[in-house]
Amino acid sequence: MKKDLTYAELSATLKEILNLEASPVAVKFAKSPEGIPQGIPEIDEVTRHCQMVAKAGREGKIFYATADKHSCAGGSWALGLKGITPSLQSGEFYFKLGKYSSWASCMRTIKSVPHCELIGSNDPPTYATVYAPLEKTPFSPNVVIITAKPVMMLKLAQAIVYKSGGRINSEFSGIQSLCADACAQPYLTGKPNISLGCDGSRKFSGIADELMVMGIPGECLEDIVEALPIVANAPGSKTKK
Repeated sequence: MKKDLTYAELSATLKEILNLEASPVAVKFAKSPEGIPQGIPEIDEVTRHCQMVAKAGREGKIFYATADKHSCAGGSWALGLKGITPSLQSGEFYFKLGKYSSWASCMRTIKSVPHCELIGSNDPPTYATVYAPLEKTPFSPNVVIITAKPVMMLKLAQAIVYKSGGRINSEFSGIQSLCADACAQPYLTGKPNISLGCDGSRKFSGIADELMVMGIPGECLEDIVEALPIVANAPGSKTKK
């Protein structure tokens, strides 16, 4: 964070300008037990990554979760906590949910889903995922996850290209939105990614129908937040106050 703004300041700006219903969520990929900041407790239930994001963003909880606390096979694979299951790899899992015309079309999608690769033949690259509301985070996040309305995602998109210009190329396929699209993808590429929110994350973590999802790499966060008030209040901006 080159301008040394605090995470509380960054979060306050995001919440105010984007009119967020929940806090931005800081996520850290811990490679080992030593990567978990001292004093952070382990989550006391087995649940999904998307539900963990909701706990941090809506309830203000700070915690970590090892592989055995992640209940979603797709999410734990995308985040590098576990290897891919045979049914997910073959296409069977999503095919049986009725989302693809064939196992083959599902398999092609799974092959393109961003995920943290195993180290060697079967060693997971992530020991635990760590979560906190951005304003209270005791660690430097690898990724910050934001859920907001489309018009506010527009302001975030404008803030992303404010300094260097260009275009935003987002990747999603309607599945694994909070885990693969909004967490693994920005972590692996160093670029923000916008996603529509999948059926699972909307069902289990309560993402409202009118909200979208964005994952921002931690190292990009300050530049984006610095530009956000400028683009939000620019002449002609729909969000100008």
